[in-house]
Amino acid sequence: MYRDQKVIVVMPAYNAAGTLQKTYDEVMEQGIVDLIIVVDDNSKDDTVKLARTLPSTKIYEHRKNLGYGANQKSCYRLALEEAGDIVIMVHPDYQYTPLLIPAMASLIGNGLYHCVLGSRILGGHALKGGMPLWRYIANRFLTLAENILFGAKLSEYHTGYRAFSRELLEKVPFEMNSADFIFDNQMLAQIIWCGYTIAEVSCPTKYYADSSSINFARSVKYGFGCLWTALKFRLAKLDIIHPRTLPR
Repeated sequence: MYRDQKVIVVMPAYNAAGTLQKTYDEVMEQGIVDLIIVVDDNSKDDTVKLARTLPSTKIYEHRKNLGYGANQKSCYRLALEEAGDIVIMVHPDYQYTPLLIPAMASLIGNGLYHCVLGSRILGGHALKGGMPLWRYIANRFLTLAENILFGAKLSEYHTGYRAFSRELLEKVPFEMNSADFIFDNQMLAQIIWCGYTIAEVSCPTKYYADSSSINFARSVKYGFGCLWTALKFRLAKLDIIHPRTLPR
């Protein structure tokens, strides 16, 4: 609990058996997490078997691989069903440190913000933590374009470390978003569209051999998807179109 608010950590998992235990241990060491929800997207390793041994954890299995976005939809749907007040997504590949959970929860639990991102760019941690140079350059270009089109001032839109209030998850139509990686960007577009201010905290990150990542070809597809999402947002602001992902 944080100030009598239920804190739930959701973990969208795929082949995370090698890092799930240490991620779980560090999450629970923070002392404020009431429940961990692991949603397994049809892993081929022992992710589910390991998750079943972890206390204060509920496991949900996709019978086939549905994609990263679909995994998050299940995560947030289940967190709402479990009456979560503060919902924090932590990737079980240990790329993002769970040590920031108390800070992110406090920003939401004190009523300051409804969305908090763990930014790898603030503080200059990205390259030091092993982010490939081409990925860093792409991140900076996309973020610049998105800030212009969204009319926001975020340091990055592509972090997987995110915290949300129950109010926000109930208002934002995340079920309408893609089942693929572009889900993250579409959700931020929805949050900005609904008038919420997004907070950021500096997040050190490390890239490991077993950390999840997308290949170059899918990264290019993701990049164009981000630009298209931002462009549609701007066109909607100008009342030229109205994408179904943006609430009326």
